Amino acid sequence: MLQGKNNKETVEVSVASERAEAIGGVLIALFAALMAISQMVNGELEEEMMIAHNNVVSYSSWYQSKSIKESLKESELNYLHALIESGIVSGDKTDLIEQKISVVEKKIEKYDAEKTEILLGSSQVGKENWVQDIEGEMGKITGVKEWEQLTQTYDYATKKFDYALLFFQICIVLGAVCIIIYDSPALQKGLIVLMIIFGIIGTFLSIYGYTLAP
Repeated sequence: MLQGKNNKETVEVSVASERAEAIGGVLIALFAALMAISQMVNGELEEEMMIAHNNVVSYSSWYQSKSIKESLKESELNYLHALIESGIVSGDKTDLIEQKISVVEKKIEKYDAEKTEILLGSSQVGKENWVQDIEGEMGKITGVKEWEQLTQTYDYATKKFDYALLFFQICIVLGAVCIIIYDSPALQKGLIVLMIIFGIIGTFLSIYGYTLAP
């Protein structure tokens, strides 16, 4: 009688264990697929982040070149004013110098406006202040500050995906342990519960990271 009861309990444990192994296997496959998708999206975001970072460097150099040109024109303007104030030039030559001063002042204003558009972006300065083109098209400038903001946003989003991938990896490890421990259905159930919890967290972080991406 006792032997029959033990056999029945053994069969029940075996069935429960097989059921847990099956559930664990399905969950491993599910979270492995979600992890693969997250890795793919994360890779694309990291690529976009690198592009944004490179553009920060490129546009910053562009801004600096405009600053150098503006500084040179300001030095030229000071020199022209000094010529008039010193009395070195007079008569008709003074008119020529004043005309040159007017041209240089307009150049300085133009460089200053271009610097502002490159720094802030066309959308921020307004259509009436568009002065710098890209390949002949006006209003296409994404400013240095906008590229910096994009870089920070992509970086924040990719970090969420990194955490999500960590949770998915933990899920897979827990699933593997669940399959190995075939003689303890109670422990297997606990591992399955943990897998689901970590998987939900990983999925939530992936979705959150995706919504943060520009």
